[in-house]
Amino acid sequence: MPEITSVKPQKNGKRVNIYLDNKFGFGIDLENFVVLGIKEGNNYSQKEIEDLIKKAQFQKTLDRLLRFSTLRPRSEKEIKNWFKRKEVHESLYEELLNRLIRLELLDDYKFAKWWIDQRMTFKPRGMKALKYELSSKGIDKKVIDKAIEEMGIDDFKTVQKILERNAYKWEKYKGLEKRRKQTDFLLRKGYGWDTIKKVL
Repeated sequence: MPEITSVKPQKNGKRVNIYLDNKFGFGIDLENFVVLGIKEGNNYSQKEIEDLIKKAQFQKTLDRLLRFSTLRPRSEKEIKNWFKRKEVHESLYEELLNRLIRLELLDDYKFAKWWIDQRMTFKPRGMKALKYELSSKGIDKKVIDKAIEEMGIDDFKTVQKILERNAYKWEKYKGLEKRRKQTDFLLRKGYGWDTIKKVL
């Protein structure tokens, strides 16, 4: 059975390198190093070593995942895409997702409300565009509809505010040309014909 012949701290001070039979075996975070009672002279079977590596990999991945998840709210699809980009082993998916849920860092409904609020505050979009964006983030249609309803999104009022805010863009245009440019502008933002026609 392989023996732990030395333990050396990593430069970051948060992890240590474990050497088995004088050869590098794996790295592990300090918390698991202490909790699992790892020390020089210990002998482990190959299966036990694999379990230690899995636990070490989980903590390392979780630390990186928490940094990613706390930058801004994330949808479940975004998290799973992150798993794939970082080549996280599938055996860790469920436990990592559950940990985020327990920490209240993963909730598609809260994410949808946050996304809508950000859009309407900084870069207004019509309901059609909002639904498309949220759908592309993996949010279920029922969740999207519920979030939009609760946020009280009213395309008519939003379009009025957008036209008022951007009135300077069309000052030099008159009649049909002005109306056409306003219409094109609003269509690019995801507003529907009926709403645009009603407002204009």
